[in-house]
Amino acid sequence: MEELLADRQRVLGPEHPDTLSTRFNLARWRGEAGDAAGAVTALEELLADEERVLGPQHPDTLTTRGHIADWRRKAGSV
Repeated sequence: MEELLADRQRVLGPEHPDTLSTRFNLARWRGEAGDAAGAVTALEELLADEERVLGPQHPDTLTTRGHIADWRRKAGSV
């Protein structure tokens, strides 16, 4: 999946919705693999980009915000 992200960043650009979606999936899978803190970090970085590119009320931005809360809870940082 990391290779797919690199390809999408190169071909589509870092702000393309498909690239942002790939980043979301990688962050989620990082958490599912046991790295909740890493998932939070990746999702927080993604959220900043989504708010700038898509806007704060875009459905993808809101979904990311919700997942940050979930992974913070799982990481014990809430």
